[in-house]
Amino acid sequence: MTWQEFSAPSDPAASGPRLTALRALMAREGLDAVIVPRADAWQGEYVADADARLRWLTGFSGSAGFGIVTASQAGVFIDGRYRVQVRAEVDPALFTPVPWPETTASAWLKQALPQGGVLGYDPWLHTRTEIEALEKGLAGSGITLRAIPNPVDAIWPDRPAPPMGAARIHDAAVAGATPAERRGQIARALAKAGQGATVLTLPDSIAWLLNIRGADIPRNPVVQAFATVDATGRVGLYANTAKFDAQVRAHLGNEVTILPPDGFTAALAGLKGPVRLDADTAPEAVFRALEEAGIEIARDRDLVALPKARKTPAELEGMRAAHRRDAVAMVRALAWIDAQRPGEFTEIDVVRTLEGFRREAGAIDISFDTICGSGPNGAIVHYRVTEATNRTVGKGELLLLDSGAQFLDGTTDITRTIAIGEPPEAARDAYTRVLQGMIGLSRLRFPKGLAGRDIEAVARAPLWSAGMDFDHGTGHGVGAALCVHEGPLRISRLSELPLEPGMIFSNEPGYYREGEWGIRIENLVAVEPAHSPDGREMLGFETLTLVPIDKRLIEIGMLSRAEIAWLDAYHARVLDEIGPLVPDEVRPWLERATAPL
Repeated sequence: MTWQEFSAPSDPAASGPRLTALRALMAREGLDAVIVPRADAWQGEYVADADARLRWLTGFSGSAGFGIVTASQAGVFIDGRYRVQVRAEVDPALFTPVPWPETTASAWLKQALPQGGVLGYDPWLHTRTEIEALEKGLAGSGITLRAIPNPVDAIWPDRPAPPMGAARIHDAAVAGATPAERRGQIARALAKAGQGATVLTLPDSIAWLLNIRGADIPRNPVVQAFATVDATGRVGLYANTAKFDAQVRAHLGNEVTILPPDGFTAALAGLKGPVRLDADTAPEAVFRALEEAGIEIARDRDLVALPKARKTPAELEGMRAAHRRDAVAMVRALAWIDAQRPGEFTEIDVVRTLEGFRREAGAIDISFDTICGSGPNGAIVHYRVTEATNRTVGKGELLLLDSGAQFLDGTTDITRTIAIGEPPEAARDAYTRVLQGMIGLSRLRFPKGLAGRDIEAVARAPLWSAGMDFDHGTGHGVGAALCVHEGPLRISRLSELPLEPGMIFSNEPGYYREGEWGIRIENLVAVEPAHSPDGREMLGFETLTLVPIDKRLIEIGMLSRAEIAWLDAYHARVLDEIGPLVPDEVRPWLERATAPL
């Protein structure tokens, strides 16, 4: 049995009756439009089957987006990562893909409802920021918003039960702090800000605060819960109490009270204000409950987000150790791929083989469903292979392999693009430019205080110079034995928060030619202090990922001496650190793969 499944995630043929049922409900409730988000009440990128409403209704299985349904139109809003995928998953006779954020929800609604109307939404599935943006965009349109019980749940007769994964203890030696120390840190921050309490709605924030992990969400080791923290450090944890055994309860201690989730809304009315609440992550329903109770709200960032992003020395060491183990699995998989005859193995074969090596390396799960796309499937940025889409890996193709694992002490995420035989000539040029961007960011030194948006162009410049680009961010935050996509920081033109030592990001430029091939090269990097000859406060990156980069796709003449020197030094480090750990039969492959250019 594998962690990853290969069945189709949804059935587009079922969408017709479901859409009809939703429109019938809208008519009964006096609604002219309904918005169906991808998110759950915890605003997670990955959702449990019970919360996969957008997928159930439309067939679209991507990790971001939303739908809007009116009596005569239905749009599925997707960003640049999913514009190929959405066309393969939804019925075009029922749903129209809408490029987002280029087309906003409010702009689309004003076109769809020119005479105005009522838009229904579930206040548990949208943040206050989202609702305010909708209201602002719809001002003067005659379209009003109405908070309603979830309309999809009302027509979903066989909706799966909510997840019941057991909570487990995350070792303080790996975390670098005890739960009491972390609660004290948050309590002091509240007291300093003159705030009486905060509400935590992100499960990974709660996992970090309490040194617990869970199994409620596939690939993300979190417990679905809400929490309140007061200025003394006492925590009210609202989750299904059956998830916590006696050992975990003892670990949490007397300052953490586990309570049934149905008491969460009522408990908000008893908090002492001001209550700190993040408008970008907390559900609109939480804001409404506090406002109805007359409690002052202090709008500010989730108080755990930045401490969680700044990894402790113990967390950094755990991440390094996890990456060494993961590198052994990846090297074994890459050597296995090279030993196969083109045309005699498939994408699913690669996924299963890599997963087997990761299990042997000590992984407890994968950190996301492996993206293994050969030829044209590689151009689908977040492609997930199924039995229906599974391709034989053919000669003269590129194979894009983006994967990661969860270990008890760390989380990994790595992409390699592999030449299967002689690659297309245009792919060599594009690959080299992607590599140059990845190396450029890896080598970068920059003044303290800069944000992701200030440095992202470095990774895109080699592509831009040839009139090329890619439609996803260059890097996302990564949790330490937590979620593989961790906010609030990114290497993106949208990220305004300064980078700080200990933060971990992906470095993953790419390039995609629809219908032909896709290219992405990804390492994880940790922000660290960098030397400055004149004493300036400078930062740079430590590369955590230790896996060879395919040299067969490189146009060596395009690389500078500095770029060649970086790649040779990187490969020498890979051989030095990973060489002693791989099986003897794999060592010759690794030596060839890491030989100097």
